[in-house]
Amino acid sequence: NSGVVCLLRPLLLDVVPSIRQTAALALGRLADCDVELAEAVVKAGILPQLICSLPEENRYYRKTAAFVLRAIAKHSPQLAQAIVQCGALEMLVICLEDFDPGVKEGASWAFGYIARHNAELSQAVVDAGAVPLLVLCIQEPEIALKRIAASTLSDISKHSPELAQTVVDAGAIAHLAQMILNPDAKLKRQVLSALSQIAKHSVDLAELVVEAEIFPVVLTCLKDSDEYVKKNGATLIREIAKHTPELSQLVVNSGGAAAVVDCIGSCRGTVRLPGIMTLGYMAAHSEDLSMAVIVSKGIPPLCACLIEEHEDHIKAAAAWALGQIGRHTTEHARHIAVANVLPTLLDIFVDTNSSEDLKTKASRKALKNILQKCTYLPALEPLLHEAPPSIMKHIIGQFSKVLPHDSKARRLFVTTGGLKKVQEIEAEPGSLLQEYINTINNCYPEEIVR
Repeated sequence: NSGVVCLLRPLLLDVVPSIRQTAALALGRLADCDVELAEAVVKAGILPQLICSLPEENRYYRKTAAFVLRAIAKHSPQLAQAIVQCGALEMLVICLEDFDPGVKEGASWAFGYIARHNAELSQAVVDAGAVPLLVLCIQEPEIALKRIAASTLSDISKHSPELAQTVVDAGAIAHLAQMILNPDAKLKRQVLSALSQIAKHSVDLAELVVEAEIFPVVLTCLKDSDEYVKKNGATLIREIAKHTPELSQLVVNSGGAAAVVDCIGSCRGTVRLPGIMTLGYMAAHSEDLSMAVIVSKGIPPLCACLIEEHEDHIKAAAAWALGQIGRHTTEHARHIAVANVLPTLLDIFVDTNSSEDLKTKASRKALKNILQKCTYLPALEPLLHEAPPSIMKHIIGQFSKVLPHDSKARRLFVTTGGLKKVQEIEAEPGSLLQEYINTINNCYPEEIVR
């Protein structure tokens, strides 16, 4: 408000290097605060002056100039675009080639803040020739530089398969894979994130990540003391497992299913989410993979997530995963039923506090998937007394399939009050539900039904 930005501008061209540097630092700190101040710095025409003499400046000024660019770029795609338009990317590439690690770090950071907004800005970073230099940066000895360069490669890769391929073509995967076991937790987070962003786009890219021999090494990350390392490790496994049954099988063969199950059991909140999704994707692919999740004791922790978690989207993911496990065969559904999952899913479905998304997409769909295969009547019978009509027809449908062929089940159905409950159900004449009820009633003499 006092017009300081305009007063600082001529100081960027001062003859004294320390004044130039300090003026740039002041502008960077102003721009860092909020989007309006960053816009004021751009509107004052600061950017061309900031970078015009960058190649001749000392390392301290270069580091500070990179900070200013980063501080402006972080706020919005429009401000990042303003940096691209003033020719700053070419200057930042020069900084990436500097001998000083601090200058490289500053430039990497600025590139990351530009690239993260959208695919167009990310492409501009690629076109400026930054990617091969960033891959060189992750090979430098300085941990801080490795972290920022890995983070920037992640930001570039996330938008599209083509951008991820550019990072792969520069040879990034092999160097990133080698750093999975680095003791520095913050570096591991960024490395796992970058590999995830590459693997997520396509089968081919996921296979390239796998070929870098990340298994079984990456499974150690699921036991890491750092929550973000755990989460990013599980995310990487998820992004690989989701593509094909073959990739999921590879994860299972390396002990991945059991490791993910342990990870879900040992943490809480959003850290669990990628692990839950991984088990769901594995189970969705085939009967065998679903059974591998069951054998790895995947059902109890998923059921625990339904009970323990407060966030609806985590519960929804757990319900979806259980639905994927139980939908294949009667054997799969029986495992779910024996674990007493069905009453929990039903409670969520009828709970007025559950979000619509959790009710319809997750609980209802999961219940439907499991119930259509479930012939384990002891687990189904308690649901008869609580289920709403939309779920009831699936339960009655399963009874109508099993009772005609199982005399022991028919006797139990009478003594536990199941048959009585069926007589209380009001079904529309000619409806599927009425057909199921008639089939059940036909299993018994008329006086028992009466």
